Amino acid sequence: MGDHYGETDSRVLQRDCAAVSVPWGKAETLPEGSYALVTQRLGGSITVMSGGNLYRIDERNADALGLEPQLSAAPPADADGEQTAERVEQAAWAQLATCYDPEIPIDIVNLGLVYACTAEPLADGRFRIAAAMTLTAPGCGMGTLIADEARDKLLQIPGVADAEVSLVWDPPWSREMMSEAARLEMGMF
Repeated sequence: MGDHYGETDSRVLQRDCAAVSVPWGKAETLPEGSYALVTQRLGGSITVMSGGNLYRIDERNADALGLEPQLSAAPPADADGEQTAERVEQAAWAQLATCYDPEIPIDIVNLGLVYACTAEPLADGRFRIAAAMTLTAPGCGMGTLIADEARDKLLQIPGVADAEVSLVWDPPWSREMMSEAARLEMGMF
C-alpha cells in the first residue's frame, strides 16, 4: 500500500471523478480528460495535483486514473476469535496508522496526532472505541474528513459496534509529538 510516486506519474482522467480539495475539504468533481499528477498513494486514498490544486481521491476511484484499485482487507480477527479490550485497542492503533494527512506521507499516529484510543466493552460482548485526535493546524478543512476516515476504519475491526473520533485542540500539536521515524522522514533532525 505504501507506494510513493516520483514526480513523473502524470495521468489523464478516464472519467469524471469525485475528489476532495486539499486543504479545504470541499467535495469537487475532476472532469474526464484533465491531467492529474499522483503525489501520494497511502492508506486507501490518492493525492493528486490537478490544475495547480491538490485533491484527494478515494482508492475506490483509482480506475479513473487508470490505476488498479488497492483496497485493504479488513483487519483479521484473532485466531481464537476471542476479542479483548486490549486486542481491540491494538487493532485500533493499527487501523489509525493507515490514515494519512493527504499532504504528508506519514500516518496520523506517527505524526503524533492521535492523543488517545481506548476500547470499552459493551454489554453484548462487542466494543466501543473512543479516540481523540488533533490536526497539525486548527481550521484545516481536512480535519473532519480524516476523523471520519479514522472512524470508518475503526468500525471495520471485528467485534467493534461503535467508534467515536473526537477532534481536540488541547494540547496543541507540535513537531515534538512526531515519532522519531516521522521526524527523520521529514528531515527534521
